[in-house]
Amino acid sequence: MPVRSKTVESPKAPVKLDETDRSILRLLQQDARRSVKELAAAVNLSPTPVHERLKRLESSGVIRQFTTIVDRSRTGKGLMVICYVSLKEHSRSAGSRFIRQIQAMDEIVECYNISGDFDFMLKVVAGGMDEYYDFHVNKLSQIENIGNVQSTFIMGVIKEGPVRI
Repeated sequence: MPVRSKTVESPKAPVKLDETDRSILRLLQQDARRSVKELAAAVNLSPTPVHERLKRLESSGVIRQFTTIVDRSRTGKGLMVICYVSLKEHSRSAGSRFIRQIQAMDEIVECYNISGDFDFMLKVVAGGMDEYYDFHVNKLSQIENIGNVQSTFIMGVIKEGPVRI
């Protein structure tokens, strides 16, 4: 198993959240475009303390980023594939090289270091089978240290969403 690099999340101490913090986070997960004024009204506080809470949630790393969820099928990226990857060599440098290479690949939208028969699980999106084949043959398989790749094609998404707060 490759040694964790600084690009891999390591466990961090939980941040103490009260019910108001949790309410603000739930509201933002539903719609991150809500204004401070809207959030304040929803949690029965004035805007200033809500703004301060938001700054604290961001600076402590509870809120990592604000993002937009795009419907992949509406943008021509309707094929989703889970790729399980095992490496031939399991040294720190080999693992770090692999991580750097896959981070540069736009088709890979998520990567997890896992236990079991494989070392990594990649979530890959593509416009269709031809595009995925091109990615697999001309990009992923060209990484020097890859031992084995197993692709699983997602037939439908049953549940997808943010972490429950």
